[in-house]
Amino acid sequence: MVFSSSVFLFIFLPIVFILYYMIPSLRVRNVLLTVFSLFFYAFGEPVYVLVMLGSIVMNYLWGLLVVREGAVRRVAVILSVLTNIGVLFVFKYTDFLLSNINAIFSIKIPMTGIELPIGISFFTFQAMSYVIDTYRDPSLCQKNLGHLMLYISFFPQLIAGPIVRYSDIAQEIRDRQASTQGMAEGLRRFIFGLAKKLLVSNVVGYGADQIFAMNGGNAVAAWAGAIFYCLQIYYDFSGYSDMAIGLGRMFGFHFKENFRYPYAADSVQDFWRRWHISLSEWFKSYLYIPLGGNRKGKARRVINRYIVFFMTGLWHGASWNFVLWGLMHGTFLVLEDSVLAPVKRHKAVSRIYTLIVVIVAFVLFRAETLSQAAAYIGTMFTGWTLTGEAMSQFLTLLTPWFLFITGMGILFSLPVKEWVQRLEARSRLWTYLSYGVSMALFVLCVMNLSSSTFNPFIYFRF
Repeated sequence: MVFSSSVFLFIFLPIVFILYYMIPSLRVRNVLLTVFSLFFYAFGEPVYVLVMLGSIVMNYLWGLLVVREGAVRRVAVILSVLTNIGVLFVFKYTDFLLSNINAIFSIKIPMTGIELPIGISFFTFQAMSYVIDTYRDPSLCQKNLGHLMLYISFFPQLIAGPIVRYSDIAQEIRDRQASTQGMAEGLRRFIFGLAKKLLVSNVVGYGADQIFAMNGGNAVAAWAGAIFYCLQIYYDFSGYSDMAIGLGRMFGFHFKENFRYPYAADSVQDFWRRWHISLSEWFKSYLYIPLGGNRKGKARRVINRYIVFFMTGLWHGASWNFVLWGLMHGTFLVLEDSVLAPVKRHKAVSRIYTLIVVIVAFVLFRAETLSQAAAYIGTMFTGWTLTGEAMSQFLTLLTPWFLFITGMGILFSLPVKEWVQRLEARSRLWTYLSYGVSMALFVLCVMNLSSSTFNPFIYFRF
């Protein structure tokens, strides 16, 4: 079940919301949210919900062990990391490893065919963060299994994040207050996220699919297709994060921002301060800093960054495309400390360079194979023939509606929200207007759901 579906919008969410606010007891409310969260996951994964439950119980037990006295604490936290990574490896990377062994040694070990449970990367990282944070601060240890189960399984952030740290919502699990204003703000945020997904991401995503299917065709179409995909993945993923943050707000939870206008970044480093912020902070807290961060000298800092971005790429998928995508970002981030340092001093030039790096790197992310990515990138820089069938197919995409949505996508990838918030601070009229716009957008989203069958979700199985 995804948020941008009729089942969720008109059956699941209304039932949960109504029952939640009919119950006065916070303890029963927590149980209700947990039960419906498990149902939400089981709706799409009726078998693998057991994997998630097993992960919850396992990390609950690790959490109890890492607060004990003596050497058992250190042993427990190490074993917790190994078992969590082990579970993730079995489901996500076994066939990737076998396929590489087959390619290297020219053998034919059969693939396991294990399906990837929805959201396993997200809930595994949340569970790991809980145990590690509890090791660092024993006061975070949760002896109530129900509280930990709600934290890991809570449906708004379950299958696509943001990755929430237990310390950020532990207090709200125990004691939170709902308000009419909070519910209204949460609903408005949810609708804006839904509109991002259905009205922008799906439209430009269709164009990206058509162009990638013909390997770009020529340089103009190839660059356009890459830009369409950048818009698609941003509005798809940030839209989902907005919906998750809005849903959390409707039930009294405050999740941190996960995107902050990444395409306005003036460096690759700045891009990662703005893109998928919860993942960036996770790797910084649990990998980069423990490896030594910036404290071990320049050479060690470079190695640490490459390790982090190798793992960032691999986290996104069991494919060398994702690994190279991560390493490409890591390489430019390293270069920004040396040969590219002068570029960063010129903001306009730096923003253009950053966008080019991000756009080209996302071709690696989008392409099915390395060979397709290489061919597509080659077309971007060499295919300057502007005639033929490929150009004709590209031009047929550029309908007035498609161009309008693309233009809106580019405009609202800039800090428009911050401008609106400043206007709201000056006059309540802008606040009322934003709620009116959200209601109009919801009507358009419903119309879209009833008439369109194209509704992919990029991060659905990460």
